[in-house]
Amino acid sequence: MIVMKKICLLAIVLIASCMAAFAQWQPAGDKIKTPWATEIDPANPLPEYPRPIMERERWANLNGLWDYAIRPAGEAEPTNWDGKILVPFAVESSLSGVQKPLGGDNELWYSRTFDVPSAWRGNSVMLHFGAVDWKADVWLNGIRIGSHTGGYAPFCFDITPYMTTGSQSLTVRVWDPTNDGEQPRGKQVERPEGIWYTPVSGIWQTVWIEPVATKHITSLKTVADIDNARLTVEAQSTATVSPADIVEVTLSTEGRRIASARGAAGQPLDLHVAEMKLWSPESPFLYDMEVILSSGGKVVDRVTSYAAMRKVSTKKDENGIVRLQLNNRDYFQFGPLDQGWWPDGLYTAPTDEALAYDIVKTKELGYNMIRKHVKVEPARWYTHCDRLGVLVWQDMPSGGPSPQWQMRKHFDGSEAQRSPESEANYRKEWREIMDFLQPNPSIVVWVPFNEAWGQFKSSEMAAWTKAHDPSRLVNPASGGNHYYAGDMLDLHNYPGPAMFLYDAGRANVLGEYGGIGLPLEGHLWQTDRNWGYIQFKDSKEVTDEYEKYANELQRLIRAGFTAAVYTQTTDVEGEVNGLMTYDRKVVKVEAERIRRINQAICNSLSD
Repeated sequence: MIVMKKICLLAIVLIASCMAAFAQWQPAGDKIKTPWATEIDPANPLPEYPRPIMERERWANLNGLWDYAIRPAGEAEPTNWDGKILVPFAVESSLSGVQKPLGGDNELWYSRTFDVPSAWRGNSVMLHFGAVDWKADVWLNGIRIGSHTGGYAPFCFDITPYMTTGSQSLTVRVWDPTNDGEQPRGKQVERPEGIWYTPVSGIWQTVWIEPVATKHITSLKTVADIDNARLTVEAQSTATVSPADIVEVTLSTEGRRIASARGAAGQPLDLHVAEMKLWSPESPFLYDMEVILSSGGKVVDRVTSYAAMRKVSTKKDENGIVRLQLNNRDYFQFGPLDQGWWPDGLYTAPTDEALAYDIVKTKELGYNMIRKHVKVEPARWYTHCDRLGVLVWQDMPSGGPSPQWQMRKHFDGSEAQRSPESEANYRKEWREIMDFLQPNPSIVVWVPFNEAWGQFKSSEMAAWTKAHDPSRLVNPASGGNHYYAGDMLDLHNYPGPAMFLYDAGRANVLGEYGGIGLPLEGHLWQTDRNWGYIQFKDSKEVTDEYEKYANELQRLIRAGFTAAVYTQTTDVEGEVNGLMTYDRKVVKVEAERIRRINQAICNSLSD
């Protein structure tokens, strides 16, 4: 009876806690929302483990309701707060519960307390931020512990030296100048219109803590060599390594060991993979991987991961046309331009199911690739692509000169003149992004520039990207000013496909085309100023036009195209040229017909 009373009392406390959280948070504004907006638990938003490519058993999520304040830049930490904000949704988003602009003249302050589990005593505690746009300064218990610039890559701090007994007090200050700054920002502008969207400022990915040993694994790098049945794994660890620090990597499937290797910490380890199972969109096979760090014969860290055996390359076919290849076979890569925006969360999907939804629909519609457009997603998005089997072309978020200036500079051969600060920001963040995503096998192409948006030192940056990661192809400037650099020549043409340039020495790809518009009442971000490159009245008309373009694309594949990207996955704000509405409630095309068309295109280079 006493136990039952305690259980009932606990249930009442939990219910009261949830009710209090809901009372402090509601989505802001009256814009359209996705079906998942109603599924958010403000006491525990986005509860899934945030880094599945390198997973540990113990961790704690710090997402939820934090205090926030918007203050003029340069002011001291607030003594009074403006209210509650739901982390990790940007302050401009509906799901933050705030939906207020920030602007470069202000700073956004966050504050919360948290407890470190007593079972973690004796470990170092790492504080992780999935992404914060743009400059973050972090304090723990009143001590400034570090800063980070860059809106798209994760970062972390060892907070152990600054912890006190009892609850820990965490404060974060963010400054984000959007299009008035020298930083990469993608499609964010202070005055959204056309193809430019609402700013995203502050914390927009999961914040979390985990316990680790003083010596621990910090990152993994994996490179598959299917020609020699070899997987090379490099586990980076904390700098305090000694000759007694040993890394062991084990590859397995269904509990059966496939290969293993041991070596000094920081050394690349080669694993021979007998009877390889190759990864592809048709068969996205992943090996389980465990990485153990030992020091002085004692295991100090253990992470679980996964890896895939796959190869991306180019090769001339029997007609002398350079083709993209997957696993040494000509393979036509075809998929949508994916902006990764949400009407309720902006950069942040409301739930993990929502995050995976666009990938699932892309596969269902018969595509085998996604071009992630001038945005970087949370780590879980790339794991979904790894597991579901989708090739990813990853753009570097654009920045530099203002979008209006850039739009007048397409294709004229000139290069943007970036300031030293702008170039330093670009190089730092592009390196961080590539390092962050390197282990994900779904990524097959790096795209340093989109069109001529801030495009600079094109040949040098393409070579720098390739040198940093030789295991992927480099698309030097998708639809941009063209230099003989990288692995492909990428053309953009709207609305229909066209080949107005041809390169006999590199792969020729159609990096963007389409943009067939269909506005659907009840699913629009705004009532007017909606646009597509062309517009139709219903799903059949859109699908008819799509098929017409597909027939032309098939002809151009025979002429030399080896990949294509259709614009686009969903409507975004004023753009109504998506395969789905912005709220993801309606697929705007005849899905089964589109699937048949797309599968024929994807199979166009098959033997």
